[in-house]
Amino acid sequence: MVWQFSWLLLAATVQAASLSLQSPRFTISTPDATQLRSDTLSLTKKPEPLTLGPTDTLKLTFQITESDEGKGVQPHQTFLRFYDKASGEEGIQPVRVTPGGKAKFELNMVRPPASIPPTTHNPLEVSLILGSFVHAPAQYDLFDLYLPASHTPAEHPDEASFHVLPAIKHTFRPEQKSPPQFVSAVFAASVLSPWLVLIGLWSKIGVKVPNLFSLSIIPFTALLGAFEVLLVWYWVDLKLGQVLLYGGILAIPTVFAGKQALYATGEWRAGRK
Repeated sequence: MVWQFSWLLLAATVQAASLSLQSPRFTISTPDATQLRSDTLSLTKKPEPLTLGPTDTLKLTFQITESDEGKGVQPHQTFLRFYDKASGEEGIQPVRVTPGGKAKFELNMVRPPASIPPTTHNPLEVSLILGSFVHAPAQYDLFDLYLPASHTPAEHPDEASFHVLPAIKHTFRPEQKSPPQFVSAVFAASVLSPWLVLIGLWSKIGVKVPNLFSLSIIPFTALLGAFEVLLVWYWVDLKLGQVLLYGGILAIPTVFAGKQALYATGEWRAGRK
């Protein structure tokens, strides 16, 4: 029983806090203030559609009141909705309302607001939307409005960048022909010939490295070989930064091993060892 009474009390409160529209009126005038049409709006039946010319001005006035006391109130949100039923386009225009609930809206076709949707020969359905934290929301269908057709907007300079571009067709060159095997063999032999000459001369004079594998020389030789391996690895896989890092690490023991190898070589030449 208590819950039923609470629901009834809540319903009565909402009913008392609803909003209503008083004295809605429109006026259509020309730039020289000549009134083409002026009338009071009915909230139950739409008037004949309104028509605005390219230079006409529409003025809309009304007052928002509480339906119970008739006192003017200021909703938290008040909008005019312009809706094109044929295209589905709509525009929302905020309306300024005084603390006493009075509001006035002007639509000048010389400088129409950006909220007006693109127009054609179809009328726009104009409705008023009221929103409030302490009152029930309300919407009133006011009238149908014919506006001059919108102009086609100028093409943006970057418009062509967003269009579909033609497919890219690649043109590949024919496969390069290899030279005859005889020519390749001649050039390979010319590249290897210095090594053949060097080996032949070494065989005549003899190569004497008696201390190559001594404990003082072999570390330096091994580190030099490591540098050669590093260069081959760089050619195959490594990047320049990695080569510099690994080479810097190898350079430290190579310096000390080379110094030791030079010292040992000097001792041998002096006959001390």
